[in-house]
Amino acid sequence: MLRLAMILHFVIAATLMGVGVIAVLVMGQTKPVPIILAAVAGFVLAIPVSWLVARAITRETTAS
Repeated sequence: MLRLAMILHFVIAATLMGVGVIAVLVMGQTKPVPIILAAVAGFVLAIPVSWLVARAITRETTAS
């Protein structure tokens, strides 16, 4: 499951980082610090999200 979570993390982190950066830019924050913080927050938030998604996927495959 760890391998699946790591693979999912690349996709989920990119998505959450992009959403965070776009949200910061829409709010008018164009300086580097808020943009970097939004990207880091998306990367860190993706860790538990990818773990939960991987766990749900493995639960579905073992239940069938």
